[in-house]
Amino acid sequence: MKRGKGEKKATKSRDGSGQVVPLTEPVVVATGMVGTRSWIGGLFTRSNRRQDKSSVDYTLSPLQEERLQRLQDRMVVPFDETRTDHQESLKSLWNVAYPNVSLTGLVTEQWKEMGWQGPNPSTDFRGCGFIALENLLFSARTYPACFRRLLFKQRGDRAKWEYPFAVAGINISFMLIQMLDLQNNAKPKCLPGMNFLKLLEEDEKAFDVLYCIAFAMMDAQWLAMHASYMEFNEVLQATRNQLERELSLDDIHRIQDLPAYNLLFQ
Repeated sequence: MKRGKGEKKATKSRDGSGQVVPLTEPVVVATGMVGTRSWIGGLFTRSNRRQDKSSVDYTLSPLQEERLQRLQDRMVVPFDETRTDHQESLKSLWNVAYPNVSLTGLVTEQWKEMGWQGPNPSTDFRGCGFIALENLLFSARTYPACFRRLLFKQRGDRAKWEYPFAVAGINISFMLIQMLDLQNNAKPKCLPGMNFLKLLEEDEKAFDVLYCIAFAMMDAQWLAMHASYMEFNEVLQATRNQLERELSLDDIHRIQDLPAYNLLFQ
């Protein structure tokens, strides 16, 4: 395919360490890969980037502890295509995205229109699980205008090689779990993760809202960088860097205090 106007030549990408990562080798994370290898250059980041985990300790409030545990319980639920509730959630996502188009089945070429890699979306959930679908569905129901703007690429001078919407969403869920240090510890040990717990105490849906913010921020970075298909890893890294900065600010007490929160309504 040809590159769109203003696109850079996609030959190599850089990860958070500054090392050049060949785009023919997706970056592998500690818990496995999100999606399949068919997206060369992948939407994958190195785990535990620049996190200092040396003897950081603090006490959680009872409410923080309770809500963090519920969030971590959600994170370990795999997507199971044989479960009726998971099937219904997937159908609900389609119906919200395409209310006037009937879905012909759980395995159908129609799913590619939403940005799944093949006719069976369940194959794209490896490495993240059901929470990624919950995040997408939350976005569609809570911020429908923003969801549709991102799904249908309604803003800006788009590349001819666009990112697949659904698989990008899965990788954003996975990026947030890593960035907030939610996966391998009883509680986060990085500053963004610790500050996130304050937001979670104020609003139990803070992770889901942060996901929506991250998706909108990623698309804004995509447009600003004039990026295309093979450069998504760079865009995702830039998004992570910005989110870490915002979550490290002293005056962030609610999810609505994040500067990027306004992107949901633009």
